[in-house]
Amino acid sequence: MTTDAAMIEEMKSKIRAVPDFPKSGILFRDITTALKEPKALHTMVDWFCERFKNEKIEFIAGIESRGFILGMPIAYKLNAGFVPIRKPGKLPAAVYSESYELEYGTDALEIHKDALPKGARVLLVDDLLATGGTAEAACKLVKKTGAELVGAAFLIELCDLCGRDKMKGENISAMLEY
Repeated sequence: MTTDAAMIEEMKSKIRAVPDFPKSGILFRDITTALKEPKALHTMVDWFCERFKNEKIEFIAGIESRGFILGMPIAYKLNAGFVPIRKPGKLPAAVYSESYELEYGTDALEIHKDALPKGARVLLVDDLLATGGTAEAACKLVKKTGAELVGAAFLIELCDLCGRDKMKGENISAMLEY
């Protein structure tokens, strides 16, 4: 049996650091190197499920696109439904939309208006919490449906970018912190 600290270090060793991607000065944390290893993938999914197993989660809302990769197996293990939160123009029915600020401009996310029943217990999942703009917009979308946001869970949190500050009052969990 490994300790939490040993598990965290093992998982960090599976994440590739790519300097200057997607632009100069950024150190990109590439999770594809961990996703391809069955043991690492199991560890990730099990970590999320363990933290939220007693929360009566009814739906996982995954943020495009790596939130889909993590969210589906978590939904399966928690016996929950899965709802995608997508970039504009990707969902075919009526949507709620939420804009957020980027370093240079704005972007938006969307969710189907009928994606979540009022009062449903929802866990938001994504791979990365950085500046918090995307996560904050996704939280607002879940709430626009009338559902209850139980928490927001991330594989990685880049602590120096203070994304948590945009999500004050939310139950935030991150497996790996850099």
